[in-house]
Amino acid sequence: MQRPALSIVIPCYNEADCLATLHARVAAAARAAVGEDFEILLINDGSRDDSWRIMQRLSEDDPHLVAINLSRNHGHQLALTAGLDLCIGEQVLIIDADLQDPPELLTDMRRTMAEQEADVVYAVRRKRAGETLFKRVTAAVFYRLLDRLTDTTIPLDTGDFRLMSRRALDALLSLPEQARFIRGMVAWIGFRQVPFAYDRAERHAGETNYPIGKMVRLALDAVTGFSTAPLRFASHASVMLAGASLLLLFYIGWGYFRGSPVQGWTSTMLVVVVLSAIQMFVLGMIGEYLGRLYVESKRRPLYLVADVAGQVRGRASLGFKAGQD
Repeated sequence: MQRPALSIVIPCYNEADCLATLHARVAAAARAAVGEDFEILLINDGSRDDSWRIMQRLSEDDPHLVAINLSRNHGHQLALTAGLDLCIGEQVLIIDADLQDPPELLTDMRRTMAEQEADVVYAVRRKRAGETLFKRVTAAVFYRLLDRLTDTTIPLDTGDFRLMSRRALDALLSLPEQARFIRGMVAWIGFRQVPFAYDRAERHAGETNYPIGKMVRLALDAVTGFSTAPLRFASHASVMLAGASLLLLFYIGWGYFRGSPVQGWTSTMLVVVVLSAIQMFVLGMIGEYLGRLYVESKRRPLYLVADVAGQVRGRASLGFKAGQD
């Protein structure tokens, strides 16, 4: 199979207002980098606006463009997985559809990859234009907390915007888990990975498709996918509570022999509530890990393709695409 020099994978959800500008800028950046030897994959992740209709129209006018319509909303990470699974380029650029990550950086990223002999060039955000103070603070706290919790070193202040070699992508596609945190999985596979600093722009149009609920879900996938620290918390808490219980026992005995037994319903209830909260947290985390084992045991495909506009040359190894031999 003749592979193009470059594949550009773009998951999309309700991005109708961005698609025309996105296509023009991405195609121009690709031509500046590799001439006509590229493909662009737009993955429609169950959008509720006119995104799929616009993608179909764009694919009719551009033979480099392949539009993939998933059967429903699978979520950003699985939509991205679908694009990575179906692309065939020797190098693969991952970029979001909102144009906060400038596609014009592609040439410089390819140059960095060649000069550093790297398999992954991951973009590190220096500035985050157009984002609220809450978003910037929570993102900074999340990445640093994740770095402390996980056994895999995940670069700080990075998203999914990155350039990968084919061998790095093939290694990534060998990981079949359902709960996917792509940037963590890329860090886990190893190979030579180098940073590329850039300033993140404001969103081109529309509103963010990552509200607080999805951010929390992604954070939970990241922690449970790359760390057993929440489970180890149970053993650490039991040691601390055992020590506190011994101190409390000595305190009660000391008061009894001095003729001043310990009193106080409020303090007793406080201890009960604290212990109950810790127990419920531990049980919740155990349930979270067990739930992931249950989902993985079903071995369902990671994504389902409903329609395709353009020619998909890659094979769906992690998902389902009708008509595939």
